[in-house]
Amino acid sequence: MSMKPIARRLARRLVLALSIAAVPAWADPAPVAEHRPLAGLTAPGRVIVDRWGIAHVRAANVHDAFFLQGWNAARDRLWQIDLWRKRGLGLLSASLGGTYLDQDRAARLLLYRGDMRSEWATYPATAHAETEAFVAGINAYVGEVEAGREPLPREFTLTGSRPDHWQADDVLRIRSHALVSNLADEVERARLICKGGAPFLTLHRRIEPVHAIKVPAGLDPCDIPADVLDTYLLGTKGVAFAPGPLAEAGLPDAVWSGSLDRAGQQEGSNNWAIDAAHSATGRPILANDPHRAHGVPSLRYLVDMAAPGFHIAGAGEPALPGVSFGHNETAAWGLTIFPADQEDLYVYRTSPLHPGAYHYKGRWEPFRVVRETVAIKGGATREVELKFTRHGPVIHEDEGHAFGLRTVWNTPGAAGYFNATWMFEAKDWGDFDAAHAHWGTPPLNLVYADVKGVVGWRPSAFMPQRKGWDGLLPVPGDGRYEWDGMIPPTILPEVRNPASGFVASANAINLPPDWPSETRPISFVWSDPSRIDEITTRLSAKSRLTIEDMTALQTDTVSRLSRRAMVLFDGFESEDPDTRAALALLKGWDGNESADSAPAALFEIWQASHLGPVLAATVGTGDLVHALEDATPGAVIDALARNDSALGADPASIRRKVVDRSLAEAWRDAVKRLGPDPAHWRWGALHVAQWSPAIAPRVPVAERGGWAVGPAGVGGSGSTPMATWDGRNAYGVGGGASVRMVLDVGAWDNSLVINAPGQSGNPQDAHYRDLFPLWAAGRYVPFLWTDTAVTAAAERVIALEPAG
Repeated sequence: MSMKPIARRLARRLVLALSIAAVPAWADPAPVAEHRPLAGLTAPGRVIVDRWGIAHVRAANVHDAFFLQGWNAARDRLWQIDLWRKRGLGLLSASLGGTYLDQDRAARLLLYRGDMRSEWATYPATAHAETEAFVAGINAYVGEVEAGREPLPREFTLTGSRPDHWQADDVLRIRSHALVSNLADEVERARLICKGGAPFLTLHRRIEPVHAIKVPAGLDPCDIPADVLDTYLLGTKGVAFAPGPLAEAGLPDAVWSGSLDRAGQQEGSNNWAIDAAHSATGRPILANDPHRAHGVPSLRYLVDMAAPGFHIAGAGEPALPGVSFGHNETAAWGLTIFPADQEDLYVYRTSPLHPGAYHYKGRWEPFRVVRETVAIKGGATREVELKFTRHGPVIHEDEGHAFGLRTVWNTPGAAGYFNATWMFEAKDWGDFDAAHAHWGTPPLNLVYADVKGVVGWRPSAFMPQRKGWDGLLPVPGDGRYEWDGMIPPTILPEVRNPASGFVASANAINLPPDWPSETRPISFVWSDPSRIDEITTRLSAKSRLTIEDMTALQTDTVSRLSRRAMVLFDGFESEDPDTRAALALLKGWDGNESADSAPAALFEIWQASHLGPVLAATVGTGDLVHALEDATPGAVIDALARNDSALGADPASIRRKVVDRSLAEAWRDAVKRLGPDPAHWRWGALHVAQWSPAIAPRVPVAERGGWAVGPAGVGGSGSTPMATWDGRNAYGVGGGASVRMVLDVGAWDNSLVINAPGQSGNPQDAHYRDLFPLWAAGRYVPFLWTDTAVTAAAERVIALEPAG
C-alpha cells in the first residue's frame, strides 16, 4: 500500500488531535503584551489574537466587551465595514464621487424608515447599549487613525476617501444585506407566462408542494418590464470599482450583496445537530456552514468575546455586534436560509390625469414623496426624489404603471441577523424558542443544541399571511392583495429531540406533510434536495458520530443531483460518437465531484451549460427559448426522468433528443476546454477558487498580485454538501461556505472552524489569506474558548487601558 494515503490520514487526524488536546501541543511561549491607552474603555481589557488570526476579547464588563469587539473589527476590517455602512445608507457619492449617485438613491429607497424608538424596543433590552458600545469601539479606532496612531488602510488612499464615524441606528436602518429574495422569481415567472411559457412553469423551477400557479386577477404579466428590478438590484448589490462604477469587477457582490443566484441552488447553507446518544463524544455536536458569495476579505468574521457573566463565540458580519451563529456557555445555534416568501412586487395603475398618485381601492392615493440631499465628493450636492406607496418604496415607473416593493424589511424588528442578540444569553430550549419567535430576517432554519443534551430545529422568520393568493407572481396594488399580518410563530413546526438523533437542514423543503400550504403559503420555491439527501444519509449511517465525521460531511463532494441524472443515461443508445463517448465516461460514476474527477468535469459542463439551452431550443420557440435557458437543472433532470407532460405530447421523444444533443455538445465543449484525452480531465482544472477584492481595479497593476487569493482547484458544486459555485462563471468558485464550524457542545475547546481566506482585511497582514489553503484542502483550525487554551495559542496580546 502507498504511504501517501496513510500520511494524509495521519495529517488530518493530527489537526483534529491538536484541536482536542487538553494541553495544546502547539503552545508557544506567551507573546509580550502590547500596552496602549484607549479612549472610551471603562476598565483594562485585552484582545488576544491566536495563531490563526482569531480574536479573543477579554473585558471587565459587557460594555467593554462590545466596545473592544467594535474596535477590533475596525482594526482588522475597517475598509470593509466602512464601505458596508456607506453603501447601505446611500453615502457612497460623498466618498467616491457622483458616479455612485444612482446607487445611493437606490440604497436610500431600501432603508428602514420607521420610528427608531419602536424599532429598538423589538430587540432585547440590552441590545441598544451593546450596539452603542460596539459602534463607539469602531469610532475609537477611527479616531486612532485620524490621530495617526493607527494606519489608514490602503483602500482609502486608493479612493481618496476617509472612514466615517458611526451611530448605533446605522446598524438597524440598513436592511439590504439580509437574504430576502423572491422578487426576481416573481418577475421571471410573469415574463415566462407573457411569452407563452405557462405550461413550462414547473419545468423552469421546481414548485413544492404541488401547486397550480394562477395569474392573479387584474394582472397582465406582459405589463412587467424587463428592467423593473434595476433599481432594486442596484440597491442590494455591492460596490464595484471598475472604470464604470456599476460594471462587474473582481467580486462586487462580496460586500453583502443580498442578491440571489437564479439557478436556485446557490445561496444556501447546511446545518445539523446530533444528540449525545448518537455522538462519540457523549455530548451533542452542532455543525454549520452558511453559503454566500466569497469575498476578499471574507464576508464573515470569527470572534470570541467574554466579560464576567457573559461569553459568546461564533461568526457574523464584522459590521454587526456579537455573532450571528455560534455558542455561549450552555447553548449553540446554527443557521441556514429557510426560503420563506417575504417580498411581493405590487403593480399600481397611474394616470396622467392624476399625477403624483396611484389607484387604490377605487380612489387615487398620493405617493409619499421624500426629497433628500446627497453630498458629492468635492463639495457639490444633488437632490434625489424617493417615492413610496402604502406598501413600500416605488422601484420603477413607466407609462401607466408604478411598481412597488413590499417586504418584511419595513417591519420593526426585521434588521438582518440582528435578532441573534436574543441568543447571546439563551440558557435552554425555552430561551431558544423565545428567540425564534422574534426572528425577522433573513428567514432561517435555526438548529439548536445545549449542554443538557437537547437538540432541535425551528423555522424562524416574519412570514406574511396571504389569503387567497400565493405570492408567486406580481399582484395589482389596488387593495385586493393585502397581507393579513404575519403567520404566528407559535404555530410554525418544530422538531425537538427526534428519535433519529439529529436535526438537519439545507434549504430544501422541510415543512411537515400536513402543513396547509394552500391556505397558509410559506413558500413554493426551495433548494434542490441533493444536499439534504446526502447529509441525512450520512448522519443516519453510523450509530456514533465523531467530530471528524462532521468535518468530513461538511467537505463531502457527492452530488445526489448527478446520481439522479444517471437514470437518463442508463441504457441510452446514440449514433452520435460524442454522445457515446460521454456515456462511456459517465457509466459507473458514483457522483463524487472530487477535484480530480473527469466524470465530474463532464457532468458539470453538461448540466451548467448545455442541458438548459438544448431543452429550451427543443421545446420552445421565439422569445420562449431564451426564457427557458436558465431553467433549474434539478427541475429539468427530474422532468426528463419522469417524462413530464410539460415536455409536450411525446415527452419520451423530447427526452431522447435533449439527452442526445446536450451530451454531445457537452463532450465537445469538454474537449475544447480540457483536451482530447479524458484520462487527463480534472474537475479542479475548471473549478478554481481565485478571488480578488472589489477594489482590485483601483490597485496599481504591480501591486495586484499581493491582493489576490488563490488559485486553488477544488471539488464540489452547488449540489454537494461542500457547496462550491459561481453565479457568473459556471465553473469557477465564487461562492460557498467561507465559514465552516463544528461545535463540541459543552467541551468548547474541541470545536473546529475555518474562515476563508482569513481574518484580516489587510493584504500585508499574515492573516489576510493564511486560512485559504486549509479551506481549499478541507481542513480546520481550533476554535478555542477557555482562557487556558486561548493563552497557549496566543500570537499577539493587545492590552488596552482607559485613556487618561
